[in-house]
Order: sequence, then C-alpha cells, then structure tokens
Amino acid sequence: MTTSPLPPVDREAASRLVRGESRRPHDVLGAHPVTVDGVDGVVVRALLPNAAHVAVLVGEHEFPMQRDEHGLFVAFLSDRRVPLTYQLVVTDGQGARRVQDDPYRFLPTVGEIDLHLFNQGRHLRLWEKLGSHPCEIDGVPGTAFAVWAPNAQRVSVIGSFNHWDGRAHTMRMLGTSGVFELFVPDVHAEALYKFEILARSGATRVKTDPYAHKLEQSPGFASIVQGRSQYTWNDGSWLSQRAESDAVREPMIVYEVHLGSWLRGEGNRPLSYGEIAPKLAEHVRRLGFTHVELLPIQEYPFGGSWGYQVGGYYAPTSRFGTPDDFRFFVDTLHQAGIGVLLDWVPAHFPKDDWALRRFDGTACYEHEDPRLGDHPEWGTHIFNYARHEVRNFLVANALYWIEEFHLDGLRVDAVASMLYLDYGREAGQWLRNRYGGRENLDAVAFLKQLNHAVHSLHPGVITVAEESTAWPKVTAPISDGGLGFTFKWNMGWMHDTLDYYKIDPFFRKGAHDKLTFAMWYEYSEKFVNPLSHDEVVHLKKSLLEKMPGDVWQKLANLRTLIGYSITRPGKSLFFMGTELGTHHEWNHDVSLEWHLLDDPGRRGLMDYVGALGALYQQLPCLWRADHDPSGYRWIDVADREQSVFSYARFDGREHALVVLNLTPVPRSGYRLGAPVNATYQVVLNSDALPFGGSGYPVEGIARTEAVPFHGFEHSLTVSLPPLSMLVLVPDTLPDERPAVAATTAKPAPGRKSTKSKKRKAPKE
Repeated sequence: MTTSPLPPVDREAASRLVRGESRRPHDVLGAHPVTVDGVDGVVVRALLPNAAHVAVLVGEHEFPMQRDEHGLFVAFLSDRRVPLTYQLVVTDGQGARRVQDDPYRFLPTVGEIDLHLFNQGRHLRLWEKLGSHPCEIDGVPGTAFAVWAPNAQRVSVIGSFNHWDGRAHTMRMLGTSGVFELFVPDVHAEALYKFEILARSGATRVKTDPYAHKLEQSPGFASIVQGRSQYTWNDGSWLSQRAESDAVREPMIVYEVHLGSWLRGEGNRPLSYGEIAPKLAEHVRRLGFTHVELLPIQEYPFGGSWGYQVGGYYAPTSRFGTPDDFRFFVDTLHQAGIGVLLDWVPAHFPKDDWALRRFDGTACYEHEDPRLGDHPEWGTHIFNYARHEVRNFLVANALYWIEEFHLDGLRVDAVASMLYLDYGREAGQWLRNRYGGRENLDAVAFLKQLNHAVHSLHPGVITVAEESTAWPKVTAPISDGGLGFTFKWNMGWMHDTLDYYKIDPFFRKGAHDKLTFAMWYEYSEKFVNPLSHDEVVHLKKSLLEKMPGDVWQKLANLRTLIGYSITRPGKSLFFMGTELGTHHEWNHDVSLEWHLLDDPGRRGLMDYVGALGALYQQLPCLWRADHDPSGYRWIDVADREQSVFSYARFDGREHALVVLNLTPVPRSGYRLGAPVNATYQVVLNSDALPFGGSGYPVEGIARTEAVPFHGFEHSLTVSLPPLSMLVLVPDTLPDERPAVAATTAKPAPGRKSTKSKKRKAPKE
C-alpha cells in the first residue's frame, strides 16, 4: 500500500462544503473510490476545522492526512475498496489525541421506501424514521438523525457532543425528498441537540427537532436524544377489551384534567407523572368517571397556554418526567379501569422561532400567504394541510400517541377553525377555495385521513371533535360523506344550558326552551355534553358562581346541572374541580382548592357526584342508547310555569325516569306519566341530606295508577324537593333489578363501596 498525490476534488462542491452551504457533504467527505496515476484506491476526506493533525486508521495502520487548498484533510489509500472500515485519529492544537469514527462513512439510515411514503403523506410510523434514534451500525454505536427541511441550503446537527458547532456534522439531503440525514457515532441517549439550518436567504436558524421525543425546558428548549422505551406495560387486558368495544354504546363520563394544577406538592411544586397517577386514578374511580381527558401534555413553552400552543408534538412535556414516566401514568389509569384521552392540537402552532415556524427559512409547515397561514385571533400559524409531508407529520403524530402511549382517544381541538377559511377573519383577510367557497377542503381531507387511520388501525380508540358550528356529518362515517369522528362536543347545548342556569329561578319559566331546544338536533350527531375548562376562566366565573342565590342554592343548582348532563342523551365531560364547587375561577398556577372538602356542603357535593357516577354505570338505560332516538322520551317538556323537566331514558324495556325541579319551590304530589304499570323506586335524590340537600321528604317508592297522563296509560305521583333531581327506576320488570338506596347507589361491579367513607383530598 502506498500514498500518492492528493486526488482531485469537485472544487465547487468542496467550496460549498467549506463555506457551510452544502446539501450533499457525502459527495466530498468520507471514503470514495478513485484512480490516481493509474492506481486504484480510496480517497478519504474529512472536514475538521479545529484539528491540527488527522490520520486515517485502518486496522492497526495509520495513514497521515494532508490538508488541501480547501482546508479539508485528505488521504489516498491505494489498493483499497469501498466500503472501507476505518477511523480517524484526530490531534488538536494542544496535542490531545482521540480516535473517532467518521460519520461520513455510513450508509443512509432512512430508506427509499420510507422517503417515498413520507413524500406521499402515507408513512404511518414516521416517528421511527425521522428525529433522533440511538442505534448501532457496523458495530458502531451512535445516533441517527433525520429531519425534513426541503428548502434549506444546509442542515447540521449540533449539540453537546460537538460543542454546538455547525461545521462539525453537516447532514446530507436524501435525493429530492427534502429529508436531511446523518448517523453520528458515539452520541447516546440524553444527549442535547438541535438543528442548525442555513436558509436560502443566507440566514441561519437554530431549531429543535419536530420529531424529538423529549425537550429541554425553558430557556434552552434543546431536543434530547431518547433510547427505546424500557417500560413494561401491564394493560394488555384493557387494550383487548377496548378493541372489542363500541364507545358509542358504552358508559362515558370524562374528567378533564390539567396535570400541572390538579394537585401540587409542598411549596406549590408540580407533581410528577408517577406521583399524580395513583392519586388521580383512585379519585376518578371513586367518583364514577370512566375516562380522564388531559389538557395537552405535548411539550409547550408557555405554561399560560395550558398546553394549547405546542412546541414539541412528539414529546410528552418533561415538566412532569420522562416519556416512560408518562407511560406509567397511562398504565396506572388503565389498571384502575380508567381510559385516557388527550387534547390534541392540529389546528395551529405558535410562532416561537425555535420551533416549527419558518422551519427551513420558508413556510415549511404553514402557508406562505398570511391569509391562509396566520390565525389572527390567536397569533399563531395554521398548518398547510395541502402539503403531504405536513399531513403525514400530523397523522403519524396521532398514531404515535396511541401506539407508543396506549392512549384511548384524541379530542381534536378547534376543529371549526380548521374547517372554515374565514374563521376569525374579516372580509379581505382570507382566500376562497377553488370552488369559490369558504370551506377549507384540504383540512377536510386531512380530518378524514386522520379518522380513517385511527379507526382502521386501532378499533376502539375514539376521536372527539371540538366543533362549534353546524358543519354537517361531523360524526358520520367517511363512507357516508362524514368527517368520521366518534363524537362531537355539543357546544350549543353547553351555551344554552349555562345561560339557563344563570337565570334567577323566578324568571326561568321565560327561558324554558333553553333546556329543551337541544333535543331538536340531538340525533344529528353523536354528542358529548361538555362543561370544560373554557367555561371557568377569563372572567366567566366558576360553575358554582354562575348559579343564582345563596351558597346553598348555588350548590343545589350545581348538583342538578351535573345530574342533568349525565342523565340526558350524550356522553358527559366535566372539568376537574367541578366536584369541589369552587368559588374561584381555575388558576393553572396552583392546586385545586381541596381544602373545601372540610365544608359539609362541598363534601356532600363530592359524595353526590360519586353516587351519581355509580348509578350511571349501573343503569345501561342512561348510556346504551345515547345516540338512538329510541333511548329517550320526554315525559313533560312543557311545564314552564313550574320549571319542571321530566324525561325517560330507555334500554329496551329497562328505563329510568328523571325529574328536575329547577326552582326552590318544593312540589308535593307531582304527577308524572309512566311508561309501564310498575312500582318505581327513587334511586337518586340530589336533595338528600348526605349530599348537602334540604332533606325535603320524598317517598322512596311510587306506585303507578291507571290514570292516563303525559300521553301514558299510567302515572304516578312523587314529591319534588327544591332545586333537585330525582331518578326513579321500576322494580317489577323482567330481569328484576336489586333495590338501590335513595341517597347513594350500590357500586357497580368491580367498584368498591364509598358509602361509609368520608371523601378526602388526595394526599400530596
């Protein structure tokens, strides 16, 4: 083997590389076959600006490298072929010597099929290819980096491993895919990194990895390399049952949670995923909730956004722990029989310069035209749903949370803002679609793609649309022209109901239709009745303080509101703290006011929620036919003078009667039509003393009489306490149901009784 004069190099390519403008550093760097003066061999080039001397190490032999006119270190090794296994021996200016593997000698870590699927918007496991992935290639441990930056002039990975020097590890673009890739030896899990991107304008941008699985907290926001999960799941039974379930015909009461303020530790310290999990699981289980819904926990820079301005779509926020800690959180709830939903934000993203905004110096994830790409109300950017790679980023992200963290569903935020091109805009601030309309056709296509992917790949997983307009068929199947969501938030019901409850009971008869109107459109979609965080912030007051009257009346009203939501058609959602009856609006910086449980009225409210939740799960008529007109019938829709509402819920012949008296005037001997000739039991009375009620006398049993009333052949009479809700069930039907106490229900199978326990705040 001999060394020879330096082989020629593409001068322009070498010059671009040294200037930091190369998209294809591997064309120059690494090992390449050449012939010099008739001698075949391999040329090795390296760009190491801080090195004094460099040699190529092949086996036990070192071959000194020479610095060429471009500043590259070059060595010609005769009688060698590629692929060549070698290392570089680098000596710095102080004489320190180290041996390192050359990142430019390795083949690409992202294959052509992966790139093709990504550019087509159809790669369903994209998080396994883009981002950072510790791996071993040719026996060399390191991390494979890949990022999409189609209009970048250069992309380098920078980090603690190269002193944040963008000259050290320039990445190569793979074909015309827009994906830049590089395997960097000896970079391991927990290493900090970012991407340094040279835009075509000449500006340099430093960005976090859009596919990072963990991010550093403010002010650094560096991405953090994560190895493969080491977590061992224990929820196999839960997942198997979920796959066989039909959420539409299952019980669902959702507890909406902001993890940073549900419960805090000493000194107002936010609890970790591991600390919160068992406490939250026990709390929601005791109260009869079936699911928790997390306000976004994808990494977000500003705590005051509550997670809705996402900076790291593939990273559970590190505020509360590691990705495996979040897996433990979900697993713990699953083992307690509680599903986990996640608020997911594909409608917009913040303008933080370190994140997605103008990622490669151009409008990469957003639209270039602000009439399409800017959200004027929120000061954020709107995703460009027409771009295959952007749709793939979002669809794969949804699947990532479901597959990697076993989530049971996604509540899709701000769907209305996605569907309409003129949402939140004045005339002249928006562009029409190709047919001249205001519908965002690309967003519609994206939502259908999302729902098809989720439901076809993960039966039993749900998607819920926060959609506040009359857009048709949000929950209809895609094959029937619908968007394909499982459920839609019933924002109309929420607004009408809260408007009604704010009214002094003396005047409620004039607003009677506020509570009845929603039934006119109830079966146009599959609805969730939401009383969410949005209704207890921004000077809207807490739910309790929306209610008229003194504290006793406020609590009584709140008990009926909760009961009405749960017993009417549709699934239900309540924001955390509803069970406490707080006077204050929600504050994301502090814990819920658990000390309120020292008050008998608040303790009674929580006991009531628990009793109602247990009864709900016991009675399929309250949920099986939520979205079928056969599951509901008004008994009396028109008693506006007394502000009494009564209806029946059905599951076949089994049924329950619900009566709401929404004035503080008790009604003795109130007559109700009854679907069958039977003896009815009062199984829940919101006015019972243990719930903080007045204890107004109510007969526990009501026998029907052959007195036609409300369109039924039989009727019964019952006393209605002030500001109350009663639930009655017949006890003489076939498949006789056991008797249930009027103050609290027997626990559903698998639930421990809470009747004799004083409800306490979770311990810190």
